[in-house]
Amino acid sequence: MIPPDQLTDPTVRAFVNAVNAGDRSAFQAVLTPDATMSDDGSDRDIAQWADKEIFSSGGHMDVEKESDGGLALIVDYRNDTWGEMRTAWRFVTDGGRVSRFETGQA
Repeated sequence: MIPPDQLTDPTVRAFVNAVNAGDRSAFQAVLTPDATMSDDGSDRDIAQWADKEIFSSGGHMDVEKESDGGLALIVDYRNDTWGEMRTAWRFVTDGGRVSRFETGQA
């Protein structure tokens, strides 16, 4: 596993740290105001998705590997709803913030 503080891209590092800390404010701060996301290929409302998949269910990311300069991750993701699953994450950043992320089973 790669410790979050050793992730290559600082914006992705901030995203992972916010998720793992369960910190809504830090999570929202790392996103652009018009950020978008998809889960398993379907676009979702970020606020609703994050509440369900991260904040109300103890979401946590253990990063297995990174590629594309740190903008693509393979993660062992776990939460109280689904348990643990291997997931892929891809990030688009803009000015130090995430403008889009896509996640799904790896």
